Amino acid sequence: MSTENEGNAVPPAPSAPPVPVESSAASPRPAARKGTMPPPPHTPPPMPGANGEAGALGQQNGTGSPVDSSWPPPSAHGGAAGGSGWGSPYQQPASRPAGRRGGLIAAVLVAALVAGGLGGGIGYTLARNSDTASTTISASDNGAPQIKRDPNSIAGVAARALPSTVTIETEGAGGQGGTGTGFVFDAQGHIITNNHVVADAVDGGRLTATFPDGKKYEAEIVGNAQGYDVAVIKLKNAPSDLKPLPLGDSDKVAVGDETIAIGAPFGLSNTVTTGIISAKNRPVASSDGNSESKASYMSALQTDASINPGNSGGPLLDARGAVIGINSAIQSTGGGLGGSGQSGSIGLGFAIPINQAKYVAQQLIKTGKPVYAKIGASVSLENTTDGAKITEQGVGGSAPIEPGGPADKAGLRPGDVITRLDDRIIDSGPTLIGEIWTHKPGDKVTLTVKRDGKEYKVDVVLGARIGDD
Repeated sequence: MSTENEGNAVPPAPSAPPVPVESSAASPRPAARKGTMPPPPHTPPPMPGANGEAGALGQQNGTGSPVDSSWPPPSAHGGAAGGSGWGSPYQQPASRPAGRRGGLIAAVLVAALVAGGLGGGIGYTLARNSDTASTTISASDNGAPQIKRDPNSIAGVAARALPSTVTIETEGAGGQGGTGTGFVFDAQGHIITNNHVVADAVDGGRLTATFPDGKKYEAEIVGNAQGYDVAVIKLKNAPSDLKPLPLGDSDKVAVGDETIAIGAPFGLSNTVTTGIISAKNRPVASSDGNSESKASYMSALQTDASINPGNSGGPLLDARGAVIGINSAIQSTGGGLGGSGQSGSIGLGFAIPINQAKYVAQQLIKTGKPVYAKIGASVSLENTTDGAKITEQGVGGSAPIEPGGPADKAGLRPGDVITRLDDRIIDSGPTLIGEIWTHKPGDKVTLTVKRDGKEYKVDVVLGARIGDD
């Protein structure tokens, strides 16, 4: 896979060129799909190509067996070694050594946070610490708690948020589909959800969105971003009294903050669970196990709120009821997509920070296409903890560094190892990709680069790539 950057020049490289490497990502889907089942665990996911982006990988496996926590996460198809592009083959590196830093890339089993038809798609979910109890609020048929509560209580927050969440049902042209969640983004009828929730309906499929009061609306896809795992759909004949959920500031979230998740786990619409923020900036990559799917990377919010298949695309709220993330993936053990049952939450879930999701949604509404930040260099997905190494050869024999691109202007060269992006530790290519994607094109970042045993700092102005191609 690859990423792209630009900035100030690094001191000239030594005569001997450094060794190359590469990286990439993918996304998860729901279970019990009518199409082909996701491959078994420990199969690497397809990754983005040179000059690609960063994100998080998660996947469901066909047997429901657990996914290990080492990088890389299991994926749909194995392939040749070397650099990879969007949908290109990828060879799984050796398992990562223990004792890795807290921000390690989590191998998440994207329990196709879709239920009902249990279709599939990229998914991430929130997680909750084992020592914190998870509280579930069961809403009444009209979507609101039956007894009035303090507006600042969990029940009070749920009562305000539930009317603005929807259960999304998809049906693809081939009959495959599933159930996920979404929430009202604006009064014009735009709903935010995960890309993997609507993936089956992208080409000629059907979408419906049902509110807690039982009112159901046909919907259409406005735009979807595979790499970010974000999508926007719009209600047809949307009601005039829609109330968008208030958006919080995910940059200001702190570990230990209370969280509230809303979704349709295993088809149980309007389910509310609680937890805390377990970690921030958690590098996560996720894949739906589909051989044709591309990778997704994120620098996620980790939560221990109970999240399961069907929760994908639902809001992660703070204690005030503001959206701070989109529930997208979970790490799970056991279960069985295609086996004894679909895997469920073990208290490790991941959400796309709302600051990033908001930017992506706005771009999709405006142009229908996502915009990714890039550095213009192919980086290795090799399983090391030393940093993100720029490969010697790009995807398909292309140049590892885009001529005239951000990395080229900054003086970077094959073999350079990027160990930090601003104050973020970069321990692998996927981590770098995820961090780059938290920025916007035109942002200026400082990279710490190692070359021949020496360390340099270089400023890079991030470039732009439009679309998922």
